[in-house]
Amino acid sequence: MLNLEHYEAIIFDMDGTLLDTMPTHLEAWRLTAEHFSLPFDKQWIHSMGGMPSAKIAAVVLQQAGIDLKPQTVADFKLETFKAMPITANPIQHTLSVMNAYLGRKPMAIGTGSMRESAKRLLNYAGLLEHFDCLVSSDDVEQHKPNPDTFLRAAQLMKVESKFCIVFEDTMLGLQAAHAGGMDCYLVTPDGFEFHPATVV
Repeated sequence: MLNLEHYEAIIFDMDGTLLDTMPTHLEAWRLTAEHFSLPFDKQWIHSMGGMPSAKIAAVVLQQAGIDLKPQTVADFKLETFKAMPITANPIQHTLSVMNAYLGRKPMAIGTGSMRESAKRLLNYAGLLEHFDCLVSSDDVEQHKPNPDTFLRAAQLMKVESKFCIVFEDTMLGLQAAHAGGMDCYLVTPDGFEFHPATVV
């Protein structure tokens, strides 16, 4: 088990970190790409985990040279995802960390998902009530890889950012944690990889 005693608070990303929702997100993106005749790169979409759908759509449309409003594509993806059966099983090794420190340290969710979607998935998994705060894409203007999501979570927990540890599953999330001066554990299929914040 990870020893996090020297941290004052814990921040978890949601999709792909705490909940195994990425396969459903990727399928929703595949169906969206098919609907709008857009290119679909599964690995690239996965690497953008933590970025709001409208921003992902904007990049895809720009690269494809297609004149569509990113929000139109994002809305279709979000509705497609919402209509799919919920698959939000907790990722066990991350869940074990959450359970180990439950009631002992403040904990937050810092996600690129919209608040309504995040609450629905966390409720389904029976985890929402365990967190002191939820920071979603609706709550910040600058999203990952910017640190605003995690800085807001630290602020709401009343803990200095340097005393928070972040759990993430993408490089965008890792960059966001480090930009906020926070150490980060990357969640992998085999466990965790520790990436300390660069000391300036």
